[in-house]
Amino acid sequence: MIQQNLIFQPMGALALLTFIVLIQIPIRRFRAAFAGRVVPKDFELGESPRVPGDVSLPNRNYMNLTEIPMLFYVLCLMLYVSGSLNQAMLVLAWAYVGLRAAHSLIHVTYNNVFHRLTVFTISNVLLGTMWALFFVNLR
Repeated sequence: MIQQNLIFQPMGALALLTFIVLIQIPIRRFRAAFAGRVVPKDFELGESPRVPGDVSLPNRNYMNLTEIPMLFYVLCLMLYVSGSLNQAMLVLAWAYVGLRAAHSLIHVTYNNVFHRLTVFTISNVLLGTMWALFFVNLR
């Protein structure tokens, strides 16, 4: 029998990734401001069209990390509460976190849309599979 609290490790890793991306938002904004690429007014109502892509990418990626991954956190808590965590689900959880990390890395660096979409799609299919397996295996 696997320790149920092991599911908190991939949850913590995904939360850490979210904070790392969050920190990139002010870093990139301040660098752009000091370089004269943006002005404070560009962020008055979110991000104006004047904000360069490399400056806005961490913000968009952060939003990605607070949307669909919420279903991952909920599922992980359901696995823990129900005592349903098994080795396969733990491996899938880590795979999901790895895919989300790859998505973030692609998104905030070279941002190849095909690569990003491929990893994003695989991560969402994996998460959907995890949900299906949870209900199939629910005792």
